[in-house]
Amino acid sequence: MDFRDIKEFFKDTIKYVLVAVCVLFIFLYVVSFQQVVGPSMKPNYLEGEVFLLNKIKYRFSEVKRFEVIVLNSDQAKFMIKRVIGLPGDELEYKDDQLYINGKSMKEEFSKTGKTDNYSLKKINIEKIPEGYYFVVGDNRENSQDSRYFGLIKKKDIVGKVGFRIWPLFK
Repeated sequence: MDFRDIKEFFKDTIKYVLVAVCVLFIFLYVVSFQQVVGPSMKPNYLEGEVFLLNKIKYRFSEVKRFEVIVLNSDQAKFMIKRVIGLPGDELEYKDDQLYINGKSMKEEFSKTGKTDNYSLKKINIEKIPEGYYFVVGDNRENSQDSRYFGLIKKKDIVGKVGFRIWPLFK
């Protein structure tokens, strides 16, 4: 083995290490895979399905109403929920109807089950404070969400749920 062979070996090794570091960086900070655990997002997201999670989106844009997010939680490592209430919103469910700032809102996604009456007054606030969000599961009768554990902080949002990877065909 001469010097050129050793030099070529190190050049190739550095390329592989750089690729590995880039892939690791991408999966830690940009995208990852997220599996649905539990029935709280039925019928839109079923247990066992795997989705691409966009971790970088909310570093450059605001969270929007009705987006589906993954959040860190005390009750489970990660939870998939739908954002209903944004900072500054007054929010209420009355007779299975969502009201934001006094206006009736149509929930465009199909939700399962009836949503019980709920008001932010149950957690002793009138409006959602800056940096906080109100989230619910689509399967309202079987979902641990903001109605039970309160508002979530923006820093607890891991990312936005993207397209389904598994199963390939639904």
